Amino acid sequence: MNANRRIQLKRRQFLGQGAAALAGLSVAAPWRRRCQAAEAHRPVRLGFVGVGARGTHLLDQTLSFEKLEIPAVCDIQASHAARSQNLVAESGRPKPEIYTRGEEDFRRLMDRDDLDAVMIATPWQWHTPMAVQAMKSGKYVGVEVPCAITLEECWQLVQTSESTGIPCMMLENWSFRRDNLAVLNIIRQGLFGEIVHCHCAHSHNCIDWYFDDQGRPRWSGNHLLARCADQYPTHSLGPVLSWMDINRGDRFETVVSMATKQRGITEQLIRKYGKDHPPAYFDWKQGDIVTTMVRTIQGKTIVINMDMQLPRPYDNRWTIQGTQGLYNEQRDSVYISGVSPGREQWEPFPPYQSKYDHRWWKNVMPRFQDRGGHGGTDLLELHLFVEAVRNKTATPLDVYDSVTMSVIFPLSEQSIAAGSQPIQCPDFTRGSWETNQPYFALDM
Repeated sequence: MNANRRIQLKRRQFLGQGAAALAGLSVAAPWRRRCQAAEAHRPVRLGFVGVGARGTHLLDQTLSFEKLEIPAVCDIQASHAARSQNLVAESGRPKPEIYTRGEEDFRRLMDRDDLDAVMIATPWQWHTPMAVQAMKSGKYVGVEVPCAITLEECWQLVQTSESTGIPCMMLENWSFRRDNLAVLNIIRQGLFGEIVHCHCAHSHNCIDWYFDDQGRPRWSGNHLLARCADQYPTHSLGPVLSWMDINRGDRFETVVSMATKQRGITEQLIRKYGKDHPPAYFDWKQGDIVTTMVRTIQGKTIVINMDMQLPRPYDNRWTIQGTQGLYNEQRDSVYISGVSPGREQWEPFPPYQSKYDHRWWKNVMPRFQDRGGHGGTDLLELHLFVEAVRNKTATPLDVYDSVTMSVIFPLSEQSIAAGSQPIQCPDFTRGSWETNQPYFALDM
C-alpha cells in the first residue's frame, strides 16, 4: 500500500469520528469498544527514531508491555541502533531492522507499512520535521519534549495533525506524576475554588547534560550559544494546562520574559576544567535564569522559571492558587479555607493525595512490578499512549496542548530580544478553546 493511500485511509478513520478526536476528547464509547475488540488480537507496532540515552530508556520501558512489537529502529550512530536491537531481542522479540544511513534515514523507516506509531527522541531541531513526516506517513506520533522550538514548527504540527487526522502527542511525563494528578482531582472537585494563579519552574543544574565529559558542548549546549529563552518550558507547564483549563475555556494571551546575565556556565566550566578551558569563554547567549509571565484571556496569571545553569537541588516549585485555597509542592502542603485547621495554617498534602489519588495510579500502575524511570510517570505515559494507538483513540495529550507548552520557547526568546515586551500568543485551537471541554485525565 503506498503512502498516499495510507494517509487517505487514516484520515477517513480519524476524521470520520468528528472533531472531538483532534480536540483531545474521547471517541464515542461504542466505536471505541468495537475497535478494541477488533484490534485486541494484533500487537501494537512501534518504530523508534533516536535511541541514545532517552530513546533507549523509552524503548526499554515499552518492552514491558504485552502485545507490542518493535519492527524498526533508527539512529545516526550504529552502536546505538545495535544496542536497541539487542534489548529487543533480550525481551524475546525479533530483532528490529535498523536504519543508520545518516540524518535523513528516518524517512525510510516511516515509509514502512508495518508500523502503527513512531517514537521520536532525537535532538530538538529534528522533533518537528520527524513528527510531520510520521503523520504524513499515517502513523501516530509520540515525540519527546519540546515538540517544537519555533513558532512556525508549532503551526506545522497542528496543521499536519489536522490535515492528516493523525494524533501527535508530546511525551511530557510531568503531566502524569501521581501528585500532580491528585492535585488535578482536587481542583476539579472545587476545593481550591476558582483558579487564578500558578507558579511553576524547572530548576535543575543541567551542566552535565549540556556538556560531554571533556567539557565540550553537546547538541543541547549548542542551543545555549545561539539563543536566550526558556528553552525547557514543558516540565514546568506539564500539569498546569489541565489545572487551569488552558485550551478548554481559557488560553494563553500574552507572554513577557526576562533573563539574568550568564555566569553559571562559565563558572562551572572553570571550576571543573580550569581557567584555560576554551568553552568557558564562549559567547553564551543563554542567561542563567529566565522568568516568564503569562496572562490568559480569562485574566489568570502564570509565572514560569527556567533555572538550569546554576548549582542547586532539583525542584519544580509548583504553586496553584484559587479563591478558596492552594497547593504548594515545595512545602508538600495544601491550605483550604474553612477546611484546614487553625488560622491559615498549612496541612500536609499526603493525606489529600491518598484521598484524591487518580484512577491511573490506583488501577493501572499496580499492573507493573517495576515502575521504571521518574517514579513510574514514564511507564504510565507510554502505556496510555500505546493503548491509544492500539484502540485508535485520541492520545492522552493532544497536539494543541503539546504545542502550547512548547511555544513558550520561541515566544520567550522574542520577548527577551525585544527588551521584555509583551508578545501575543497564537490561538492554536482557532477559537475552539471557548467551547472545548476538559479531556485530560478525566477520573471517571
